[in-house]
Amino acid sequence: MDYKLLIEKISKHYCEKLPFVVFSLPESDSLNAFFQNDVKQITVEKLTENGFVFAPFDYKDTSFFIPQNDPESLKCEFVKHDIKLTPIALSEDIDEKVGYIKLFGKTVEAIKKRNASKIVISRQKDFKLKDFSIERLTERLFSAHPTAFRYIWYHPNTGLWCGATPETLVQIENNSFKTMALAGTQPLTNRASVFWGSKELEEQQLVTDSIIDSLQRVTSVLKVSNPHTHQAGSLLHLRTDITGVLKTGKATLTTIAAALHPTPAVCGSPKKFAKEFILENEDYNREYYTGFLGPILENGKSASLMVNLRCMKIEGNIAHVFVGGGITLASQPQDEWNETQNKMQTMLQVLQPML
Repeated sequence: MDYKLLIEKISKHYCEKLPFVVFSLPESDSLNAFFQNDVKQITVEKLTENGFVFAPFDYKDTSFFIPQNDPESLKCEFVKHDIKLTPIALSEDIDEKVGYIKLFGKTVEAIKKRNASKIVISRQKDFKLKDFSIERLTERLFSAHPTAFRYIWYHPNTGLWCGATPETLVQIENNSFKTMALAGTQPLTNRASVFWGSKELEEQQLVTDSIIDSLQRVTSVLKVSNPHTHQAGSLLHLRTDITGVLKTGKATLTTIAAALHPTPAVCGSPKKFAKEFILENEDYNREYYTGFLGPILENGKSASLMVNLRCMKIEGNIAHVFVGGGITLASQPQDEWNETQNKMQTMLQVLQPML
């Protein structure tokens, strides 16, 4: 399909408040889009149908779903635009910072008392938009971050969400799978002189160990790479690649997604305690931020599920941008605050002409 016609269809669906999703895999120049011709809310429990799944952070076996052929799926080559990405100056809101530092202190105390190793805390910041355009959003989002999984999701019951996430929850092709441990963040300055401190290295190992533990029951082969630096837009992360083979008859996409989500990179360790702390103490509802999403093909035998990071929700002329970071006993409040400020740049640079 022609790119311009696809953009027109996206715009028409959005204006008519009809559900759709458009997405592109990392390093891909292809746009894929699924369109729904009514406003019916479709949910699934088992990830065995072809389509696109959109699951919340507080996932309880049910997620939103747009079927691949209801009524149609389209694909086209993306016409990449030359977009200059420059850092957006952010003024510090004292009340926001005080609130974050207070939550940080409470988190550290909880880690000390309960012997938890890590809890991920997050915040939401709102930005006013002028002249919002779904066409411009599409153009900038898919041009700006080619190494990320980029998507725009709309359903009248969830609102408009979009993002450019660097983190894979799981990729499956028949019985083979890939996932990753992603932790540690620093702004990109000079990649040749990147240094990771003991705090980032320890946090990365915690995330890796927790994922391996979750997977051992459902895998027959498990291979783990050494940590390496991964660039995601203007940020650098520590990344460990984990690959393997699923146990025949004992593991499905549904079971492996449930075993991995929420990952220690977006929740913490131990998972149950960290999740309960987040739900009780963050002063907002994460909704689909740090949930998972992605296309499912071949009735669950092929899939690319991603963690919903570097994302935002757009309501009218307000963009809600979500950012967070992992807290350990080695964390410093100012460093963690700065990390969340840096992470906002991914979405703010997409929005730049609309701010």
